[in-house]
Amino acid sequence: MATDGAMTSALRTVRVRTEVAALTKTFDYAVPARWTEDVRVGTRVRVPLHGRTVRGWVVETDVSTLDGVEVLPLKSWLGWGPPADLVEVAEWASWRWAGPVSFFLHAASPPVVARALPEPPALDTAAVSRSGGEASRRVWDGALTQPGATVVRLPPATDLIDLVLSVVEDPGVRSRGGSVVVLVPSTGWAERLTARLVRRGCPATGTWDEARAGWPVVVGSRAGAWAPVPRLAAAVVLDAHDASYREESAPTYSAVDVLLERARRQAAPCVLVSPVPPVALATHAGIESLAPPPLEERAGWPTLERVDRRGADPRTGMFSEEFVRLARAVLDDPAASERGPLVCVYNRTGGARLLACSHCGELARCTRCGAAASRPRDEEVLRCPRCGDSRPVVCAACGRLRMKTLRAGVSRLREELAALLGVEVGEVAGPRAGGTEPAFPAAPVLVGTEAVLHRVRHAAAVAFLDIDLHLLAARLSATEDTLALFVRAARLVGARGAGPPWARVQAQTRVPDHPVLAAVWRGEPAPVLAEEAAVRRLSALPPFAALALVSGVLAPDFAQALAQEAGAGGGAVTVSTLDEGRFLVRAATHAPLCDLLARVPRPAGRGLRVEVDPASL
Repeated sequence: MATDGAMTSALRTVRVRTEVAALTKTFDYAVPARWTEDVRVGTRVRVPLHGRTVRGWVVETDVSTLDGVEVLPLKSWLGWGPPADLVEVAEWASWRWAGPVSFFLHAASPPVVARALPEPPALDTAAVSRSGGEASRRVWDGALTQPGATVVRLPPATDLIDLVLSVVEDPGVRSRGGSVVVLVPSTGWAERLTARLVRRGCPATGTWDEARAGWPVVVGSRAGAWAPVPRLAAAVVLDAHDASYREESAPTYSAVDVLLERARRQAAPCVLVSPVPPVALATHAGIESLAPPPLEERAGWPTLERVDRRGADPRTGMFSEEFVRLARAVLDDPAASERGPLVCVYNRTGGARLLACSHCGELARCTRCGAAASRPRDEEVLRCPRCGDSRPVVCAACGRLRMKTLRAGVSRLREELAALLGVEVGEVAGPRAGGTEPAFPAAPVLVGTEAVLHRVRHAAAVAFLDIDLHLLAARLSATEDTLALFVRAARLVGARGAGPPWARVQAQTRVPDHPVLAAVWRGEPAPVLAEEAAVRRLSALPPFAALALVSGVLAPDFAQALAQEAGAGGGAVTVSTLDEGRFLVRAATHAPLCDLLARVPRPAGRGLRVEVDPASL
């Protein structure tokens, strides 16, 4: 398995990358002469390694071997694996997100051994059924004429199945051959979309073996970015803004970026659809943007009621008079139950501390970036956890010095809400440890964290009991995340004017004039997205900078090695200390940042986490 010397080999030799994440090098093995199975790039095999056998992937075939070197034979053939182009993308992703190649190859491999593939069906466009939406179709048809990637901004109420069918039936896409890969934020959405496409006469699948065989349409959630189609005809990402496309555990890869890279390498069109395109996509130099006429876009957003809580009577607690009127209007109308429950959202974990002036109720906010400021323990200053700016503990509105902490919990709110309205109130929580979801309550009123927006399909009305917990959170993506919540709420309630007067979204806030709320109220997200891009550019935040967060017990040693290597490299990358055990690595672009992370060896042992493009600091 050595690689020095002159070339000689009687047997065909292949190069294998093992699934052992700690091993970054590849090894050469001989294909046994008795084998009749197909061995190509991506094939899954079992190989001998240091007295044991491990699984791996063939990453190169017909390798030249060396004089005098004994090349061990492959142990067994484990069936089909990802195609060759996807193996290359996995190598790129390992560099881009500082993770082991085996992690990404696993994502592109079958869950069980696949020794045979089914025969893919042909696409009969004459049998595909399409519905209306001609006005919107003119918008996205423009995306199919654009080279490369295109962002299409469509309002939340748009039914996106016709867009998918337009891409599938496009003559240019069909002439390329191959499969159309469609990404959606959740597995439930993927299953529903697949079933709808099949009912419309479009062969669609979500299974690994059918995707590897070349099914015309492959639908998936985040893992769908690694769908092993032999050839990519086109790519579609629905709700490209959704945070679920990003892997939370390291390596923190983005499925949207993976699919963009696949489309770029194969010169395939990529359509990114979102009511609120994230700044990283909207400002990307190589991505065009399309949107419907303003009147059509506004009509697809819901009615938003902003409730100003700055001067609210403290005795009302979390429930304003406006909220009680909305709740009574929904509960007193017999037809409301057909549209769904009243959904109340309160995020008890996001932005766990908010400070407000004890006199006027104005929130303590950063004067530079607008995030909620907090007061660190034993410090008499207000500090922004997003950009690090600090200022004295003084209300910016009235000049008073006393601040109060605002805090609550979902369970307590459920009890208070049930007593206030006199009806059963159900609590909706996110998945428990292990990924299992608790039973869904059947009640006319539901309260929960933002998880409730993911688990409910329809709602009579949606009330954000304190939208400021999301709006002013210390996350870098606070603005985009809040807009995404309004998109989910909009889909539950429906477009403005399409239902009863109480079918609306209500937001209780102490910043009623916040640009995000104004944008949702008008149904015009473009201005606030442009403002967010300007703030990030001014503050040198992503996508106008590349960041990596290094943390864990081994972080100090690794950060020191990174700083030494960065200093020797001319200072294109900087390493700074955030707090104990956490370090920020910053560069102007991803190329020098990722090169540095790939070049510096990691310390042996567990206890090191590297997050490229961290969501929060």
